[in-house]
Amino acid sequence: MRMHTANESRPRAPWRRLPRLLLAVALLAYGLVAGAQAAPPTEQARWQRQAQAVTITRDDWGIAHVHGRTDADAVFGMAYAQAEDDFNRVETNYLNSLGRLAEAEGESAIWSDLRQQLFIDPVELKALYAKSPAWLQALMNGWADGLNYYLATHPDVHPRVIKHFEPWMALSFSEGSIGGDIERVSLEQLAAFYGTDGKQFAGVTTPSSWVEPTGSNGFAIAPKLTADGHALLWINPHTSFFFRSELQMSSDAGLDAYGAVTWGQFFIYQGFNRHIGWMHTSTGLDAVDEFAETIVHKGGQLFYRYGKELRPVTTRTIRVAYRAKDGAMATRSFDAHFTHHGPIVRAADGKWIAIALMNKPLEALEQSWLRTRASDYASYLKVAELKANSSNNTIFADDKGEIAYMHPQFIPKRDNRFDYTKPVDGSDPATDWKGLHALDEAPHLLNPPNGWIMNTNNWPYSAAGAFSPKQADYPRYMDTFGENPRGIHATRVLDRVRDFSKASLISAAFDSYLPAFSRLIPVLVHDYDMLPDNDPLKPRLAGQIALLRSWDYRWGIASMPTTLAVFWGDTLWDKVHAEAEAEHQSVYDYMAGDAGAKVRLGTLAEASDRLEQDFGSWGVPWGEVNRYQRNDGAIVQTFDDARPSIPVPFVSSRWGSLASFGAHRWPGTKKYYGTSGNSFVAVVEFGPKVSARAITAGGESGHPGSKHFNDEAERYTTGNLRTVYFWPEQLKGHTERVYHPGE
Repeated sequence: MRMHTANESRPRAPWRRLPRLLLAVALLAYGLVAGAQAAPPTEQARWQRQAQAVTITRDDWGIAHVHGRTDADAVFGMAYAQAEDDFNRVETNYLNSLGRLAEAEGESAIWSDLRQQLFIDPVELKALYAKSPAWLQALMNGWADGLNYYLATHPDVHPRVIKHFEPWMALSFSEGSIGGDIERVSLEQLAAFYGTDGKQFAGVTTPSSWVEPTGSNGFAIAPKLTADGHALLWINPHTSFFFRSELQMSSDAGLDAYGAVTWGQFFIYQGFNRHIGWMHTSTGLDAVDEFAETIVHKGGQLFYRYGKELRPVTTRTIRVAYRAKDGAMATRSFDAHFTHHGPIVRAADGKWIAIALMNKPLEALEQSWLRTRASDYASYLKVAELKANSSNNTIFADDKGEIAYMHPQFIPKRDNRFDYTKPVDGSDPATDWKGLHALDEAPHLLNPPNGWIMNTNNWPYSAAGAFSPKQADYPRYMDTFGENPRGIHATRVLDRVRDFSKASLISAAFDSYLPAFSRLIPVLVHDYDMLPDNDPLKPRLAGQIALLRSWDYRWGIASMPTTLAVFWGDTLWDKVHAEAEAEHQSVYDYMAGDAGAKVRLGTLAEASDRLEQDFGSWGVPWGEVNRYQRNDGAIVQTFDDARPSIPVPFVSSRWGSLASFGAHRWPGTKKYYGTSGNSFVAVVEFGPKVSARAITAGGESGHPGSKHFNDEAERYTTGNLRTVYFWPEQLKGHTERVYHPGE
C-alpha cells in the first residue's frame, strides 16, 4: 500500500510563547477559532475543560506519560499526544481502516478501499457506537475529542482527508494490526471480479527475499528460572519501523499501562501494567475461510445453492470516493455481493468465492481495552471470553509468578474432514462454521514445568519444549505455520539459561546464532567437496567455501561470512521459493534438498559476483552492507548510500535471527537498508514494583526537526535498551516538559 507523508515539521504556534495564565484566552481567540471554525462553542468549551483534566509529561526520550482524572481523560490526552508525534500516521491508519485512502491517494487505492468497505460500513459502526456500553462510549468520545482538539489548536496541520474525527470511527480499527484478516483478500483478484482484469497489480514483482517474515517474538520466564524469583516477559514485535507509538497512560480511576500503541488507537497493544504483561505474536491459526458458491441466475435475480435450497445473493452498492488526477473528487460505484458466508471476493473454477472472517468491532475494541486493566491471569482470561481476537497468540506473565500461552480466542468450529486451507463447497451445509471453540479447546499453557514459554510465529506445539500442547490433540486448522528457524533458536537459548535477569534475557533475545544457515551451509560445503577437481567452480569458489567452512553461524558487524551467506541465501530463496511452494515443501527443505548441488553452487558464484560488483569484493564485513537509515518522516521511506547510516549486526528473521532486521537493497542503492523487524522492544520484570527496559527503532517523534526523531537509533542497533520511567519517582530528573493538551 502506497502512502505519503503530511506535515512532518511545523513552526511554533504563537500561543506557545504566552504565559499559561493567558493560554485559555489565546486558544479561544486563535487556535480554536482559526483551526476549527465549525466547532460550536459548547464543543470548544468541553475540549478545554477536558484538557485541564489531563497532564502530559514528556521524558528525556520524548515519550509521553499521560495522566487523566478518568480513563476517558487519559484517552483524550494520549490521542492528543500521538497526534503531536505523528498526525500523518494517525490519519493514514484511519483512512485505511475506514476505506477512504483513495480520497488522498487517488485511483491506486480504490481496490484497497473497496476491500475494506466490504467489511466496514459506517452505518453499522454508528449503530454499534449507539449501543456500546456507556464506559466505552466515553472512551471513544475522549479519543475523538483529543484528536479534534489537536487539530483545533494546530491550524498549521492540514489533514489530507479527515478534518473532524467522529467517536464511532474508533470501531473501524479495533485490533492492533492494520488491515488484519481483511488483508487476506487479494486486491488483484478483487479487481478482476468487480471491475478490471487486475493487470494494474502485475507491474513490479518484488523479490520474495525482500519480503521480511512478519510477526513477533514473545518469551515468558517463570520465577524458578530467574535470579530474583520474579517472572520476566520479553516483548519483541516484528513490524514495519515507526509503526507504533510508545507511551504510558494512567488515570485516577486505576488505569496504569505502558507499551506500544498502534498510531491512532487508544489502547496499549503490547505492554504491561503494574501487575501483568502481554505480548501478541501473529498466529498460524486458520480463522479465515473461503467458500465456493454455486451461483444460479433465475428470473433476473442471483441465487446460490445451499443444501437443497436456493438462497438469494445479497447485493449492496458501495461507493468509493477517490481523488482524480486533476485533484477533483470522483466516485466509483460497485455492486458488492454477499452470501451468508461473507462477501464475494473473487471467482475460481466457475464458482464465486465468499470469504468468512471475524468481524466483531465492538467486542474487539472492548477486549483490546479491558485486557490493559486486567490484574492477573484469571482476569485476563475473563476478558478473553469476548472471543474477539483472531490474529494473535498471547504470551503472558504477571506479578504472581504465573506465565501463560493463549491461542487466539476467535476460532470457528469446523468439520475437520474438510481442508479449509482451500475453498470448501459452500453449497454443503457440513462445511459451515459451527459456532466458536471454548478457550480451553484451543492450545494453551499455564505454568509449564520447564519454566519458560515462547512463540515466534511458529506453531504452539513447541511453546514449552517437552511440555508443549500436543498436535494430535487439536484439529489441523489450529495451526498452518509449523515450526520455523526462530522457534528452533528460541528453544535453544531458553533451554540453556538459568538465573535469568532482565540483562541476560536481553542477551538471549539478541543471541547471534543463525540456525537456518547452520543447516544449509554444511550442505553447500559438501556440494563443493563433491565437485570433481577439474570443475571450473572448484577454484572459483575455493575462497568462499573456506570462509564459510570455518564460520560459527553467528552474525556480527565485522562478519564476512554473514554477508556471503545472506547474499547466497537471498538469491537462492528467490530462485526456488515458487518451486518449493508448488511441491508443498518448506523453502528451507527445498534449498537443502531438491534445489540440488548445481543450483546451490551456481547461486554462490552469482552472489559472489553481486558482492564484487557492488562492493569490490565478495569478502565484505556485514556492517558495511546492512544499515539503518532514517532520512525523513515519510511512511514510505527513501534511502541513499551517500547519506549517513548506521551499521546493524543482526539479520532477517528468515534465517532464524531472534533479533530481526528486514533489509534489502533499494532503487539506487547497493547497501541493504532495513524497514521492518525489531521495532518496539521491551523486557519487563514483575517484582514488588514492576520494572522494564525498552527501545524503539529510531525515536518517538515522526518530525525530522525533533531531537527525538532518531535519538534511539544507536541504542537500537546494539540492543542497548534504556530504562523505562514507569513510576513517578523514576521520572524525576528525566522530564523535559509537563503540560496540558493545547499548551
